[in-house]
Amino acid sequence: MAVAALVIGYSKTALGGLAVVAVAIFATILPARQSTAAILAVLIVGDLVAVWHYRRDADWAIVRRLLPAVLPGLALGSVFLGLVDDSTLRRSIGGILLALVLLQLWVKWRAGEQSSSLHERPAAAWAAGTGAGFATMTANAAGAVMTLYLSASGIDKRRFVGTNAWFFLIVNLVKVPFSVGLGLMHWRDVGRAGLLAPAVLVGGLLGYATVRRMSQRGFDVAVLVASAVAAAALLI
Repeated sequence: MAVAALVIGYSKTALGGLAVVAVAIFATILPARQSTAAILAVLIVGDLVAVWHYRRDADWAIVRRLLPAVLPGLALGSVFLGLVDDSTLRRSIGGILLALVLLQLWVKWRAGEQSSSLHERPAAAWAAGTGAGFATMTANAAGAVMTLYLSASGIDKRRFVGTNAWFFLIVNLVKVPFSVGLGLMHWRDVGRAGLLAPAVLVGGLLGYATVRRMSQRGFDVAVLVASAVAAAALLI
């Protein structure tokens, strides 16, 4: 769990998609349904660390564009948690993420260095927001969805990570009542997150240092690779 917490801290301040690797680690230690609430508490600690580092770097226009679509995704995810087998659902999300990575690579190859305005369309924002809400409620895997959307927006690396940080702090706090209502989150999860907080902090410092030293081009490539790793972790 300490290793997973380190990965969460690093992903929150550097490469968001990698958080799903930590999700996979938690799912091997705890029962699948119990692990979703256990890791949610740790993710919130990571969100707080990331927001502290990037508190002035969020693109609030993107956050406002996505947030209205998250609630329907959370509701759909809550329903699916009660209806669908955990393993099947996790692998389905992994397959979707892998398809999105390939689509993003194709779009970038076709467009060269030019950025697309597709992400500004309401339909794209609603699809990304609902997909993020659904993926985060069912498998804590929305980091890769958000990474692909932000990658398509073409924003610089600090605004990328800052926007991601604020978006997920809000979304994960909204998820808490859903998790409590489903009987998944308990006080022991909060206590465990407190014990793992130092590992999250160390990971966050490492991620922040990585982003500062990484070129924009290298960052763009790294976020796509992290999304691919996230998809693979869910498929395994």
